[in-house]
Amino acid sequence: AGGCCGSDVKQYVYGGWAWAWWCITDTQRISLEIMTLQPRCEDVETAEGVALTVTGVAQVKIMTEKELLAVACEQFLGKNVQDVKNVVLQTLEGHLRSILGTLTVEQIYQDRDQFAKLVREVAAPDVGRMGIEILSFTIKDVYDKVDYLSSLGKTQTAAVRRDADIGVAEAERDAGIREAECKKEMLDVKFMADTKIADSRRAFELQKAAFSEEVNIKTAEAQLAYELQSAREQQKIRQEEIEIEVVQRKKQIEVEEKEIIRMEKELIATVKRPAEAEAYRIQQIAEGEKVKQVLIAQAEAEKIRKTGEAEAFVIEAIGMAEAERMKLKAEALQQYGEAAQLALVLDALPEIAANVAAPLSKVDEIVILSGESSNTTSEVNRLLAEIPASVRAITGVDLTKV
Repeated sequence: AGGCCGSDVKQYVYGGWAWAWWCITDTQRISLEIMTLQPRCEDVETAEGVALTVTGVAQVKIMTEKELLAVACEQFLGKNVQDVKNVVLQTLEGHLRSILGTLTVEQIYQDRDQFAKLVREVAAPDVGRMGIEILSFTIKDVYDKVDYLSSLGKTQTAAVRRDADIGVAEAERDAGIREAECKKEMLDVKFMADTKIADSRRAFELQKAAFSEEVNIKTAEAQLAYELQSAREQQKIRQEEIEIEVVQRKKQIEVEEKEIIRMEKELIATVKRPAEAEAYRIQQIAEGEKVKQVLIAQAEAEKIRKTGEAEAFVIEAIGMAEAERMKLKAEALQQYGEAAQLALVLDALPEIAANVAAPLSKVDEIVILSGESSNTTSEVNRLLAEIPASVRAITGVDLTKV
């Protein structure tokens, strides 16, 4: 409230903000939170004169409509939340007490929701005129000090138990009757169901037999038609195969005829022509060989004749020369006598000695073994003594007489 130039206009702002002039504008706050109250009325007599103690729970809050908010601010601005709760609590307790005096214990105890609704409806206008709204109101507890409620509960419990026993008996009776009826209905239904099942099974078997017969007939017809069609197809296939075989045979004959012609040509080209050529070549070679052999034989004969003549001439010349040499040698030996013979022997000795010593020339070392009474010199002398006998045996010349 307040402002420039002494303005007394009041502005209400909730859930937001506003400008306030410092030292000029007066600002105050009021809580809009929900307040929980527990109104309690002790030993309040009901319409029947029974003293009851009732406890309730109420949820209230300040309303935010501008007119109702202004009313609430006018009455509660500057007070704390507890002060507001006390005012509303006293109002609710007063209405609760007045309503308890108009109701019976059974109405209060058995229908608590209706009782709470009635309190809320009666108290709402008075509380609303203070700018406060009752969000909810419920009865929390109801009890008395003379055990009226417990007795009422026992009576009610006994009546309920009685009614329950009666209800159970009636229910069992009805259940038995209903069970028997149900069993009868069940047997009837079962009989009818079995009858229908039997009828259905018989109809099913008859229909199945009819279907099986029809299926067998159709199957036989289809099988026969299939076999006939298969036979026709096999006949067509066989006919086609025979035609194919005929065509293949014709083609094979044509191929074989062409092969025979080709083989004949090949034989002519590879056998007959080469054979004729080879026969002609062999014939020519034989004729040439024949002429060659004749010429060779003539040449050989001529060669043999010429060779024989030459050898005969040579042999004759050698014989004549050897005869002349022997003649001259005999004449010389006859003329010179033993001296000539000795000269010949002496001329031949070196050659004989060379031939005898030829094997010894290949020996690196000679070891002469002899007895204990012999020595190398005696062995050499013995060998030299045997030389004249050897020469005499060979030439017939005695060297000891020379």
